[in-house]
Amino acid sequence: MAYLLPAEFATKMVDAGEAKIYMSTRDTLIRAYMAGAILALAAVFAVTIAVQTGVFLLGA
Repeated sequence: MAYLLPAEFATKMVDAGEAKIYMSTRDTLIRAYMAGAILALAAVFAVTIAVQTGVFLLGA
């Protein structure tokens, strides 16, 4: 695993943020839609596991 110095990490984070600023509206909406879909799937799987097993801690 590669290790980054804090200064290098901060630089990479700023660069990533700058890249997101210049992303098109279309790409932003696509990413938002996909993130919502993944979150919805995770919630469905959690509820399914909790209901089928009867142990609600497993769905958490």
